[in-house]
Amino acid sequence: MIRLAIRVARADAELVLSELLELAPAGVEELATAADTVEYAVYGAPGELPSLPDLRAMSGSALLEISTSEIPDDWHERWREFHRPVLIEAPRGAIGGSALHGLRIRPPWEPASTSLEQSVREIVIDPGQAFGTGGHASTRLCLQLLLELAGSEPARGPLLDVGTGSGVLAIAAAGLGFGPVLGLDNEQESVEAASENALVNGVELEVRRFDLRNDELPWLDQADEWRSTVVLANLLRPLLLELANSMPQGPSQLIAGGLLRDEVDEVASAFAERLGMRELERRDEGEWAAVWLSR
Repeated sequence: MIRLAIRVARADAELVLSELLELAPAGVEELATAADTVEYAVYGAPGELPSLPDLRAMSGSALLEISTSEIPDDWHERWREFHRPVLIEAPRGAIGGSALHGLRIRPPWEPASTSLEQSVREIVIDPGQAFGTGGHASTRLCLQLLLELAGSEPARGPLLDVGTGSGVLAIAAAGLGFGPVLGLDNEQESVEAASENALVNGVELEVRRFDLRNDELPWLDQADEWRSTVVLANLLRPLLLELANSMPQGPSQLIAGGLLRDEVDEVASAFAERLGMRELERRDEGEWAAVWLSR
């Protein structure tokens, strides 16, 4: 097994990641190697990895270094050590007065907790299938805001998860009582993974393949339903700006993640200026951030 790593300037990292996910849709490892650089890595057998010319063309002037290394035969077991259960605590004092469960997201090889109180719901996500395990800061921040939103919405209606990946956000939303829930993703692998994970977790979730740059968002032609729809979008900045530009009208609520801390103002302003949405809350962890907007 080969580990292919690409080190790039932090200022251009999100653009490189967006392009790299097109070449390696199964997932990308991210490491902060220094204050001004980021390392992305993909794993695979020889012949399965992106080519060096493709990586150089994709990265352009952001590229600092490309390296490869062999991974020991037990890399699958070592890789599992990085995917541990994640606990998202329920917010205190739900605005709507409805009881909320916290969330514990775990991979399938981790046993169910025997010490959890009844106020925590477990979600099982296979991280080998698609992006989104609950472990990345951007996913955790979106889950925190989703719990806050659920606490303020006693009547939980339709929800759209744009860029659903493994389906973790959509599955959490369905478990919180939102419905119908529809997950959208550009990758067929993610469509299949999210559908399988929904079955494992016993929730109703429809998943469709969707190209944000070319396809119209579902439910836009149903004005009443769209005005009550919650949209989750754990995407990178360029895609969030594309989303803001492609919506003819704003949804009821929107949670946008996948942002660096210094990108939140720009994205929030795009939704405010075009769609009249206002910021209710933002969360950050390290260099990552997410924002909750309302119409």
